[in-house]
Amino acid sequence: MKDRILKLTNELKDELIVLSEYIYENPELGNEELKSSKAHIELLKRHNFNIESPYMDIQTAFRAEYNSKKEGPTIAYLSEYDALPGIGHGCGHNLLGTVSTGAGIVLSKLVDEIGGRVLVFGTPAEETMGAKVIMADKGAFNDVDVAMLAHPNANFAESGRSLAMEAIQFTFRGKTSHAASAPEKGINALDGVLMTFNGINALREHILPSARVHGVIIEGGKAANIVPDLAIAQFYVRATTKKYLMELSERVKNCARAASLSTGTRLEIENYELSYDDMVTNNTLSQVYNRNLKVFGVEDNEKARELYGSLDMGNVSHICPAIHPYFGISNSLDIPSHTREFGEATLTEEAYDSMTKTISTLVLTGVDVIRDKKLLDEIKLEFNKIED
Repeated sequence: MKDRILKLTNELKDELIVLSEYIYENPELGNEELKSSKAHIELLKRHNFNIESPYMDIQTAFRAEYNSKKEGPTIAYLSEYDALPGIGHGCGHNLLGTVSTGAGIVLSKLVDEIGGRVLVFGTPAEETMGAKVIMADKGAFNDVDVAMLAHPNANFAESGRSLAMEAIQFTFRGKTSHAASAPEKGINALDGVLMTFNGINALREHILPSARVHGVIIEGGKAANIVPDLAIAQFYVRATTKKYLMELSERVKNCARAASLSTGTRLEIENYELSYDDMVTNNTLSQVYNRNLKVFGVEDNEKARELYGSLDMGNVSHICPAIHPYFGISNSLDIPSHTREFGEATLTEEAYDSMTKTISTLVLTGVDVIRDKKLLDEIKLEFNKIED
């Protein structure tokens, strides 16, 4: 099976390079990926996938399906293709999406024989609003047995975890007045924001060391001689589990409520971005993937990193068993992501070699899950033990 998968991947390689480079040369921000999503869809159509697009009321999302004539598990690969403002594909989503679409196509060449169903989801706006959150909430992954994607990185690394995150905005409203001649007639909205920061800073002593709370003031007044009647702060609250995130977010909100009460301001609390769940790597599935990497010649696969942020793949991992490993494209230079240099690294022979190995590994992992019912049962048993 190894040689067959590698042969199919190499036969597809030229088409995949064209796709990745086209998306690199036409960077589009989240929810604006009209060219990028269309390019994925056209390639999947050429390989006999049935397409639904737009998907779940998201203009640049899609669902591509190839259903074999035999019963079997549903394997899903998730494609991202949004760019970063100012630096284009500095996170390598041109290559990430290409790997997922390529894996779906290669596996589709095998399922008529071994059974099962292949899905490729186009998931826009990972860098901003996180379409996977909406798709997970609306049931896109409810009938998926396993979901996988692999992200470009300097080096190969195992799938790990991410922090659950809530994006909270506090808007304080007060009353303007002359700050020198009639300050007693004003209600200072900025004081509400400043006292919120002070309250959160005091709270930090009493939260888990793995948690994070960080924020900025986006509106604080217009002139020093006017008591500001509007002040706005935005915070990210992060934790290792959904359960603790909910507890911590409420404590952070209480800091703002106390500030509002003490300053006499009116407070509005809202989410300014979608909230992300923590990424729960399915270790059983991850071990199969890591073992298969060695089959295709990748020996240096680093352990999951200890420092991490938040991913919308986390929401998927609470709906079905999932992994989010990393594949190396700039090991010799160790280029950090979210840079123009990292984007340029997606165009190298090293990147294309890693693309081939990663696609082959994702496909072989899918084959193992389809063929081995006991393995799928073990994957699902682990998944069912997740505690939200």
